[in-house]
Amino acid sequence: MTGAFDDLLAANATFASTFAGSQLTGRAARGLAVVTCMDSRIDPLGLLGLKPGDAKILRNAGARVTDDVLRTLVLAVFLLGVTRVLVMPHTDCGMAKVTDEDVHALARAHDIDTRSLEFRTVPDQDAALRHDLTRIKASPFLIEELAIGGAIYDVHTGKLQPVELP
Repeated sequence: MTGAFDDLLAANATFASTFAGSQLTGRAARGLAVVTCMDSRIDPLGLLGLKPGDAKILRNAGARVTDDVLRTLVLAVFLLGVTRVLVMPHTDCGMAKVTDEDVHALARAHDIDTRSLEFRTVPDQDAALRHDLTRIKASPFLIEELAIGGAIYDVHTGKLQPVELP
């Protein structure tokens, strides 16, 4: 692993020289799991006032509650101390600016067939968030006592806008 990753390996050497996280257990110290987007403008720990070890952070394109996110939440709840879940998509999301067909067309332009993939683009972010919150709440694999919340993070102001289920 050289060349394209040299900057990262050098940064890691600096990080490791003062590393102080060896006492962390892997459990969510604050009982929290956050489902958010992979967008690099989002610092989930910083914007929620958390530190390493406080929460489980699950990231994917669009902050969608996929089957894999549900699988991970089951593990987080039963193995890692999670008692509450915050689903947190964000403003100015690339997944809200395209359709699944747009993405398929982009891949086709490179002679790649992605028709077997569902990208779960987000034409209506509020509706998608409410759907995903309901999906967690209705999951037969999660405990009824699990606290579930949603909020849209504004990448331009740093503020959260809570979204309530009816």
